[in-house]
Amino acid sequence: MEFATKEILDVMMFAVLCGLLLFGYPVAFSLAGTGLIFAVIGSVLGVFDMSIFGALPSRIFGTSMTNEVLIAVPLFVFMGVMLERSKVAEELLETMGMMFGSMRGGLGLSVTIVGMLLAASTGIVGATVVTMGLLSLPTMLRRGYSPSLATGSICAAGTLGQIIPPSIVLVLLGDQISNAYVEAQRAIGNWSPEPVSVGDLFAGSLFPGLMLVAMYMIYQLGMAWLKPESSPAIPPEEIDKHNMVKRIVHALIPPIVLIISVLGSILSGVATPTEAAAVGALGALMLGGLRVDEEHGRPIYLAGLALIVMLVLANTMDLRMGRDEIPFTDGVAIFVSLVCCAVLGWGVWTAFLRTYRALIPETGVRVMQEVMRSTMRVSAMVFVILIGASIFSLVFRGLGGDDLVHGLLKDLPGGKFGAIFVVMAIMFVLGFFLDFIEITFVVVPVVAPVLLMMDINPVWLGVMMAMNLQTSFLTPPFGFALFYLRGVAPDSVSTMAIYRGVLPFVLIQILGLILLATYPAIATWLPKIIFG
Repeated sequence: MEFATKEILDVMMFAVLCGLLLFGYPVAFSLAGTGLIFAVIGSVLGVFDMSIFGALPSRIFGTSMTNEVLIAVPLFVFMGVMLERSKVAEELLETMGMMFGSMRGGLGLSVTIVGMLLAASTGIVGATVVTMGLLSLPTMLRRGYSPSLATGSICAAGTLGQIIPPSIVLVLLGDQISNAYVEAQRAIGNWSPEPVSVGDLFAGSLFPGLMLVAMYMIYQLGMAWLKPESSPAIPPEEIDKHNMVKRIVHALIPPIVLIISVLGSILSGVATPTEAAAVGALGALMLGGLRVDEEHGRPIYLAGLALIVMLVLANTMDLRMGRDEIPFTDGVAIFVSLVCCAVLGWGVWTAFLRTYRALIPETGVRVMQEVMRSTMRVSAMVFVILIGASIFSLVFRGLGGDDLVHGLLKDLPGGKFGAIFVVMAIMFVLGFFLDFIEITFVVVPVVAPVLLMMDINPVWLGVMMAMNLQTSFLTPPFGFALFYLRGVAPDSVSTMAIYRGVLPFVLIQILGLILLATYPAIATWLPKIIFG
């Protein structure tokens, strides 16, 4: 009787939570409030022990306050917002449009490539879709592009931030998958499991993300060949070929160097995701300062050179200063490093002052002020939701929810494949109504330990979840990317045109999921090569 009561309360918890979210109540308070209400109900019915809440302070402190991985979240958000507000993304879109515009379908290809680059430098789906919708959609429509193809390309390219590292989704998902994997291994008797890191998930998602980019581009080229009127080329006389190389170097090289620095340092093992995020935030600040005032860019150029020299010296020389005897060559290296530190500090301070003084033309707000506000807003939302999710999951587990989920998934027909299919279907539907943060903090901790106890590769599972959510965010009529684009698209573009445009890309996403499910090595090969 007690077990049946717990089961009913667990099911009602999820139902009430979904109802509150559909009515538009704040996510964090819905999570925490639902958990507390059902804890009281369970206590009154005698099926919940209120002393479980004694573990809440240590749970919150251990999972958020002292979690170094989650520090990467505000740093990556800062990096993305700075690149957006300092017009780096706008210049990138214009340059790539000129580069590929002379061929049929070239603007669509440029949107996909820029979406990939912005995904690798921002990882924020909403910001990417809105930015490209504002900058590229009017141009594509003016050039005679089909509204459906234009909007579909922008939505699909914007959601690449879900799957291409470094992504906030992958940071949060990697942290939850890591905890779930440790829990699953201990449940089956392995008390010293091999750790799963965010870096593993970054490496695992790289090839699937590039695979989707290639499939998008193949579709766009196919449409340009089959229906030339849907994606015409830009007339050659409108393309400035004389300054093309200069514009490409100016707009493309700095973001690519920043991406390689961040992602390469993680995959090579030189830096943790948090350290790499700090490098990315610093690089985005310097790049933003350079874009604000390019005529006086010497301090920032010298700072970039100093950073490179410091990295070389750190990997080739012994820079420890606490030794009794320091060889002459090491002493020279230490002195050069100190000078480089001073030059780097000068460049960073210069970039900060420029972004602080510069104004955003549309709003009249200072660039740095807007960047910090956006960063604080997103970061606060993430961590408040994390606290609410901790309360919800604590009550859910106190009511025996883990046993309920384990029993349901274990008894499904098809074994682990049936369980994965059901979990993916549930997450896909939830992606219509919930953001990835809520799904990551609420659903993944509940279902991931059960799935990982079935001998499923944790990296493959994490990449599958990320790509599945990306597909959900694209699917009409509730996909988040569609709402973002609808908010900035002109009235001449109908909602049905947006829906028609994204459907082929949804089919491409489903094909990508099928390929990833059939050939898990797409996600697992690179992490094995890099991290063993």
